[in-house]
Amino acid sequence: MERAASSIGILAVTILATVASIPHRVAGKETVMAPMRDGVKLATDIHLPEGEGPWPAILVMTPYSRKGVEGFAGETAKRGYALVAQDFRGRFDSQGEDWPVFLSQGWGEHQDGYDTVEWIASQKWSNGKIGGWGISAPGVALNMTAPSRPPHLTCCYVGVAFSDMYTQAAYQGGAFRKGLLEEWLTQCKFAPKTLELIRAHPNYDDFWKALAPERVASQVNVPTLFLGGWYDIFSAGTLNSFATINKQGGEGARGKCRLIMEPYGHGRCDDLVFPNAKHPETADMWNWFDLWLKNDGQGIEQIPAVQYFVMGDPADPNTQGNKWKTAEDWPVPAHMVPVYLHTDAKLRLRASEELFGGLSYTYDPKNPVPTVGGANLTGSKGPTDQRSIETRPDVLLFNSPVFDRYIEFTGSVKVKLWASSTSPDTDFTAKLTDVYPDGRSMIVLDGILRVGHRNSMEISEPLESGKIYELEIDLGSTSLVVGPGHRMRLAISSSNSPRFEPNPNTGKPAGVDDKTEVATNTIYMNASHPSHILFPVTAYWPPAGETSSNPK
Repeated sequence: MERAASSIGILAVTILATVASIPHRVAGKETVMAPMRDGVKLATDIHLPEGEGPWPAILVMTPYSRKGVEGFAGETAKRGYALVAQDFRGRFDSQGEDWPVFLSQGWGEHQDGYDTVEWIASQKWSNGKIGGWGISAPGVALNMTAPSRPPHLTCCYVGVAFSDMYTQAAYQGGAFRKGLLEEWLTQCKFAPKTLELIRAHPNYDDFWKALAPERVASQVNVPTLFLGGWYDIFSAGTLNSFATINKQGGEGARGKCRLIMEPYGHGRCDDLVFPNAKHPETADMWNWFDLWLKNDGQGIEQIPAVQYFVMGDPADPNTQGNKWKTAEDWPVPAHMVPVYLHTDAKLRLRASEELFGGLSYTYDPKNPVPTVGGANLTGSKGPTDQRSIETRPDVLLFNSPVFDRYIEFTGSVKVKLWASSTSPDTDFTAKLTDVYPDGRSMIVLDGILRVGHRNSMEISEPLESGKIYELEIDLGSTSLVVGPGHRMRLAISSSNSPRFEPNPNTGKPAGVDDKTEVATNTIYMNASHPSHILFPVTAYWPPAGETSSNPK
């Protein structure tokens, strides 16, 4: 459990380590059992500043033990805030069952987040203004709480948290995120029932819709600052939360949310360290809480709606990346440029004119492509060199020409494939890398599609052997400047394990039995089936002597 808790986010670790080192007298801690609507009581620590009060409060709801945020209490007290730290239902000293994880914080039968906020507001030391703070799982708890609209929830600061558990945490592209959920639930010693329920719901049904706060974004009515990382496991959740709530939320949230995207993963990434990536001052959590809990939002216009870090080659002194940019909205305006796959392993701006071009490989679920880096919770993570797995016969590589200028890609990247399989179901994976002049192939984004879910995540439909299907793989979003001497590389395969549980190719959900089938999978790249990748190009800078402009 300690290993999983240590991965809850680089920002959380940094903040807690910092505030714990600040000496300050605190009036004391009181532990109470806060009552929920069904009679279950949750273990809750109250840390108050010295003096009479009343005070605004900062609420942290966590599955990692409320005692883990005690080092936070000195700083909250110094700044004139009460700190309320609470164990999730069924965790540590709280009563009840801890499954399904996160559901009890939501807007359904149990509404622990709502009940806790309103309980705080009823305390004599509270002035009725409550701000929610959470990184990772505590952030998810706030995303689940906000749609229930507790009247006294005033603002939230949410970092690296999902907005839809099925698509972002459990079954990305329809494939089970084994390396994330199974490890996290096991290491944190959650009741086995949660994993059993997740396994019992491989399709996007009503069970999952109750764990998708972005579906009810219009019910959120509090300003929230969303903090994410380009290599984070929940980057899509951060972006989707901001985009939906800031546009569709209630009057208290619409236009008042803010987005910060940093060059980090769910924890430290050491293979590439981007310079100039210091956390923006306007993204400071205390600035956000002071703004809403003490100043009624006065000065919100001074914080840009969107602040995002554009990554670049850390060793290139001339890169146009490695800097912060601002925008009025997300996604930022971009030209979606299709770049086509060719049978000679090249990426080109023009589609192939071949009549029957395609490439095949054999995918054996018992010998999957191993995970190396990317958006992972544990193990290798972030921008990691992929060369060790790129020579496998079940990995198809496609390379762009060497760049002669700087090009910025900011936004969502998608891969459109025309593909077939000899099996009744299979997966297709896509991985985008930035190939450095020294040969390192550093992962930028990756994605997967379980082909049975090609038309809908709500149902799985079998494949006809040899039939060609048009597919789309969502790789997620990034902001990256690729410069002279670099190339972009696209790797197509059918596995990425343990990041995703290998598809057995039998047409049955993974984990049902031990049976597997070897599949021959084919990617088509010809005049009738122009497989391609879509790049969001936002700017480019030509070599010296040419005129710079945005792409047409």
